[in-house]
Amino acid sequence: MEIEIITSQDLHVFKCELIEEIKKIVTNHSGVTNSRKWLKTKEVLKILNISAGTLQQMRTNATIPFSRIGGVIYYDSEQINKMIQSHSED
Repeated sequence: MEIEIITSQDLHVFKCELIEEIKKIVTNHSGVTNSRKWLKTKEVLKILNISAGTLQQMRTNATIPFSRIGGVIYYDSEQINKMIQSHSED
């Protein structure tokens, strides 16, 4: 049996890798990252896994808040997270 010595540097590298893996899991599970405040339509479609028509209907019915600047529509990532959380509790 071979003995392997683990240094504090090895542990530090392991910790950093573990934290990155946990971040990926949490991001994939929650759907939206907290790194950006505003999301574009394409990102929201992917996060909510809905069609462009459904998202348009949600905007028309005021189900989902948005802001339009020029020709670009932006969605607040916090509001998207709240919507996901409220529907996951049902």
